[in-house]
Amino acid sequence: MIETKLTELLEQTADETPVGPPPLSAVRAGAARRRRRRTAGFTALSVVTVGAVIAGTNLLTSPTTPVSTPAPATTPVSPPAMRLVGFGHAAIAIPASWPTNKSQCGTPQQDTVQIDDPSAALFCMSYRPKGVESVQLTGVPSIEFRADETVVIDGEPAQRQRTNCLAGWQGTRVCIGAVGIPSLKVWFYAESSTSAEEVDRILDRVQIVRDRAGVPSYHSVRGSSLGSIARNYEPLLKAAGLKVQYKQVKSPSYADGTILGVAPAVGTMLPVGATVTVTVAV
Repeated sequence: MIETKLTELLEQTADETPVGPPPLSAVRAGAARRRRRRTAGFTALSVVTVGAVIAGTNLLTSPTTPVSTPAPATTPVSPPAMRLVGFGHAAIAIPASWPTNKSQCGTPQQDTVQIDDPSAALFCMSYRPKGVESVQLTGVPSIEFRADETVVIDGEPAQRQRTNCLAGWQGTRVCIGAVGIPSLKVWFYAESSTSAEEVDRILDRVQIVRDRAGVPSYHSVRGSSLGSIARNYEPLLKAAGLKVQYKQVKSPSYADGTILGVAPAVGTMLPVGATVTVTVAV
């Protein structure tokens, strides 16, 4: 009964509903509206995307944005200050911190320059510590000096004794080398208980200085009497371009004519024409 009534209602509705072609204009209008909505959505999305890219680019290229962090600056190590010591126009550069004659029995106990070292005349023996460098200046060659080769230093002929190393006390190896300049009456002896390379580096600093002159040693001056030693020392000073004046001092402990000292000290580099005071006992 219910199914029969349902069938009759459906047939009645179909008979009352008009049948015709589909409403194409309405379909097209709806499609157009959907396309406009999609286009608007894509446009908005594109604007947001481009804005993000521009913002990102500005952030990366902004001068206020650090690109990289530079490494912290390091302070370079300065070479040690140097000073010149020498006889006449021949000199050698040594560290300014080196004292003079820091030795025992003529043997250096620390880095030092030896010039007329008074402890060398003592009858004693001392050992050289490890890691000690030194250079000695003399006005005459030692009996051990030998010229292994001839070299030229700033236009001046010189003689080089090759560096050799010997075993010392408690295995401390001491290396020795020398440079002699006979025409200027000066010999440089370098010693090191560090290495042979240190000896060579020291001797590489021997140089000729034309506008300055080192106060020469008077210990190497020979004479028939003490008075003649003082007189024979004067030509060395004049040959170096230095002037001399004498200062006499009464000293009962020394024979007349004994050179008691000079000022400035032996080895000091002075301008050419400077005056050296020689103190003599009377």
